[in-house]
Amino acid sequence: MKIISIRHNPEYKDKAIQYFQESWSEVYPKMYEDSITHAIGAEQSLPQWYLLEKDSEIIGCAGLITNDFISRIDLYPWICALFIDEKHRGNNYSSLLLKKAEEDTKNAGFKYLNLCTDHIGLYEKYGYQYIGQGYHPWEEESRIYQITL
Repeated sequence: MKIISIRHNPEYKDKAIQYFQESWSEVYPKMYEDSITHAIGAEQSLPQWYLLEKDSEIIGCAGLITNDFISRIDLYPWICALFIDEKHRGNNYSSLLLKKAEEDTKNAGFKYLNLCTDHIGLYEKYGYQYIGQGYHPWEEESRIYQITL
């Protein structure tokens, strides 16, 4: 298993853009292309984009960003777009991406890491605590979780 930071491995940029676009097809494709492209060489610590590779196959992804299209702009950073291919789920692989994002968050000087989701019971296993509801621009709401680093 290998976690690939696109910022530190820009040769994976096109693969990352394609993987994120396919994994999150409901998101406007230009969003990932633009964000991943500009993360490479960025002066600030965010955003970060990660791929999870197993046996030379990309099987997961995640991002570390300043806001995940949610009303709680007082909270940052956020882990976003966490995804594990369906055939690889149930192996705790998401914890690898979470730990990498937590490590980079702490190294950047942040005390907390946030995420928004509709899943109940998943992120609690990794130490995240539910802190309230947040609201998206498309008139939906999500549960907000936070971990202290």
